Amino acid sequence: MNGVHDLGGKRDFGPIVREDQEPLFYEEWERRVFAMMLTAAGKGVYNLDEFRHAIERMDPVHYLSSTYYEHWLASIETLFLEKNIINEEQYRKRIEEIKNGMSVPTSENPELKETILRVIHNGVSSERKESTVSPRFRPGDRVRVKHFYTTKHTRCPQYVMGKVGTVELYLGIHVFPDSSAHGGGEAPQPLYNVRFEASELWDDEAHEKDSVYVDLWDSYLDYA
Repeated sequence: MNGVHDLGGKRDFGPIVREDQEPLFYEEWERRVFAMMLTAAGKGVYNLDEFRHAIERMDPVHYLSSTYYEHWLASIETLFLEKNIINEEQYRKRIEEIKNGMSVPTSENPELKETILRVIHNGVSSERKESTVSPRFRPGDRVRVKHFYTTKHTRCPQYVMGKVGTVELYLGIHVFPDSSAHGGGEAPQPLYNVRFEASELWDDEAHEKDSVYVDLWDSYLDYA
């Protein structure tokens, strides 16, 4: 989605502050949201691309003024409502019950627990080696990123749209997020690592020796 969430390559947002010994979670609720996200995904309520798109649909002011795990919580709330896991009335009622001292329900599911722990430690690959789709491009090919606007989910950042780069690596066939986020199935496509000269992206403001590497799906690209 082309919107305020797409901050890659943007200027004037200030320096990135790195914190020594940064904790995994600042508050206990963040730990809970982390667990909620993985549990719901593990149960098949949504996939990662749907989850990302729900974050992209947050109100822009809310998005920019909230924290990382607030984004996760907003996405979970949106998807639970849209998928009829819970309705608005039930949601508000449960909030009030917990505010008034009701304990948070818990359950034990050892199999799901093991699955989630395995995902945390090993991740989940989006590669689909069984696909018979063939790559159009090879390392060394010059490519231009298509310039397009969409209100749907995309993993193509705005700052590389219309720019020319060089294919560095072919990364295999992977789930296409632009389809997966909207119920269109995995629709696997070739994925490439593309190198852009910094001067191509930011003109004279860039250092002449700097480069940026971006992973891009086949349908984002044309021959330059």
